[in-house]
Amino acid sequence: MSEYIVDITKPAKMNFRPATLAEELAQNIRTILTTPYGSAPFARSIGLDYEMVDEPLPILKARLSGIITMAIAEQEPRAEITEILFHVNDQDKMNGRLLPVIKYRIAEGGNSE
Repeated sequence: MSEYIVDITKPAKMNFRPATLAEELAQNIRTILTTPYGSAPFARSIGLDYEMVDEPLPILKARLSGIITMAIAEQEPRAEITEILFHVNDQDKMNGRLLPVIKYRIAEGGNSE
């Protein structure tokens, strides 16, 4: 099984005709990660709940990993998360930013390419 990566630290353009299922899933995962829960008109159940802001970094990483895993499982079940990493450099630490890097594969029965 192939593994794919969604790296929030790198910019990405919206593609309204993704060529592959993996590209479509990556776009959907990026949308889930960057949308505050309840803020999308006509799709209030899309996104992440950012209620845990201002937690200490180790606690935030653990809680956010769980929230990301649950959100993707519910909102994009065709993707199976294999790993969640966080990009944190000194500047991000000073600014209180925690940027996830998601590794995933296409879930069994998720319509292969």
